[in-house]
Amino acid sequence: MSAVAHTHVDDHGHDDHGHHHKETFITKYIFSQDHKMIAKQYFITGVLAMGFIGIAMSLLFRMQLAWPGESFPVFEAILGKWAPDGVMDADIYLSLVTMHGTIMVFFVLTAGLSGTFSNLLIPLQIGARDMASGFLNMLSYWMFFISTVIMVISLFVEAGPAAAGWTIYPPLSALPMAQPGSGAGMTLWLVSMAIFIASSLLGSLNYIVTVLNLRTKGMTMTRLPLTIWAFFVTAIIGVISFPVLLSAALLLIMDRSFGTSFFLSDIFIQGEVLHYQGGSPVLFEHLFWFLGHPEVYIVILPAMGIVSEVMSVNARKPIFGYRAMIASILAIAFLSTIVWGHHMFISGMNPFLGSVFTFTTLLIAIPSAVKAFNWITTLWKGNLQLNPGMLFSIGMVSTFITGGLTGIILGDSALDINVHDTYFVVAHFHLVMGISALYGLFAGVYHWFPKMFQGRMMNKNLGYVHFWITAIGSYGIFFPMHFVGMAGVPRRYYQNTAFPMFDELTDVQVLMTIFAIVTASAQLVFAFNFVRSIFYGKRGPVNPWKATTLEWTTPQEHFHGNWAGAIPHVHRWPYDYSKTYENGEYIIEGQDFVPQTVPLQENEEELNH
Repeated sequence: MSAVAHTHVDDHGHDDHGHHHKETFITKYIFSQDHKMIAKQYFITGVLAMGFIGIAMSLLFRMQLAWPGESFPVFEAILGKWAPDGVMDADIYLSLVTMHGTIMVFFVLTAGLSGTFSNLLIPLQIGARDMASGFLNMLSYWMFFISTVIMVISLFVEAGPAAAGWTIYPPLSALPMAQPGSGAGMTLWLVSMAIFIASSLLGSLNYIVTVLNLRTKGMTMTRLPLTIWAFFVTAIIGVISFPVLLSAALLLIMDRSFGTSFFLSDIFIQGEVLHYQGGSPVLFEHLFWFLGHPEVYIVILPAMGIVSEVMSVNARKPIFGYRAMIASILAIAFLSTIVWGHHMFISGMNPFLGSVFTFTTLLIAIPSAVKAFNWITTLWKGNLQLNPGMLFSIGMVSTFITGGLTGIILGDSALDINVHDTYFVVAHFHLVMGISALYGLFAGVYHWFPKMFQGRMMNKNLGYVHFWITAIGSYGIFFPMHFVGMAGVPRRYYQNTAFPMFDELTDVQVLMTIFAIVTASAQLVFAFNFVRSIFYGKRGPVNPWKATTLEWTTPQEHFHGNWAGAIPHVHRWPYDYSKTYENGEYIIEGQDFVPQTVPLQENEEELNH
């Protein structure tokens, strides 16, 4: 594990790679093979564009939940025939919920987060000129872009977009005639996801090969920043689990279009018996959740890595328990592949099998708790720099713990029966996965924005506004949702007016919706700050956060190849903050950090464990 990799470009003669040929607008900004530009493309497509669409959808269906049956001109303006006289149609409600989940989980949190930061940081932090294959990297982005276009086009088909929940369970997804959202919109959903999965696999393979083969001299695996460990392990999980969802999607296309019955059996529509026999929708659940639960960690592990890095830098302390953090990442990756059945406790599963999945689910709390305790210990007695990136990192620890505690309830097969498919589940995964991952994303953007955009800094005051409104608003939306779920309110229902026992919860729905609208408005502050800072942000120093990792040794000017001369060599681990000799003096006089490129000094020990 600790063997030194071959140096990357020192032997390849590309030292002036960016100066040999003049790039055109198309090769630099559109069909770029430079990992830094591809990272920006992922962010703009996945986070800014698709994120805006996903959040807008959530506001529409939250308004319907808060004021069921009310007429809103905005409904008619946006939804057209699906909201006659401004009243939302029940079919489009389920479509909005389906597309919101699909867009946020796959396009924003998977591709937007991993695609942006894996591309930006892997070559820079391991000391490589670029990814192992720049062409495959470009190809993976453009396949992702095509999949987003197809998904957006599906919003405009006549029968409406896909409507079976983001999990796309048969038979709603397998029978084109089942409901309006089972028609062309569902077919486009499946085609989009197939292309998306191919994109993810290309990207993941590229990340894995780059980390294994292209580390600079001295960059052993135990000197990698935790960000790289997180991206590396996330890519491995993706390669293992995404093909299973691809197989499920292809079999579902065959059921829909070619008369097979992998997931269908004994189906009746309006008294008519369909010819499908022998299939099982539970088989689809197994295939879907074999990806679906590792997907949670594909989303959250990169955020964990980012938070570990940002927290150490801004606490001016070494990360606590570096090797334990690596071990916890590996343990989470392994356990995430053997817990999928806890999504299926009420599917008729054998109770013994349910107890096995309960055991493995509760087991995964241990490495998760290791990370939480290590973050808290890193903060303890640190010289905290409470900039926006640090605040979002601390916020991520808060939401991860809060949301994770409810996971213990949902992971127990006996307790889960009471709250399955209620808003308790929605509250749990939005906090532990959605909000936590978004906090990690925001922490990364504020922290590495100067590296993405040639030294420009985002406005700190607007960052504070963004954080505090988002932090208060997120808890305002999802904390009350736990109690709504415990009261038994089911998810994905268009309205609950048929159940008088839920009438007294209407005010809570209104409260959560108001918080949702306010929180969404804070994301406009972020978008404004982001776009404005690209052009008008103040330029900071080359290493604005006084960090130790290799990306801050590259010049602010961007060119394909990252370093103008030879790639620097690494001599120490990435977390030498506030390190002193026995007499209390800093290793470098007057400087509380030691970059990885500085050789060990006389009488200095390398303490990275």
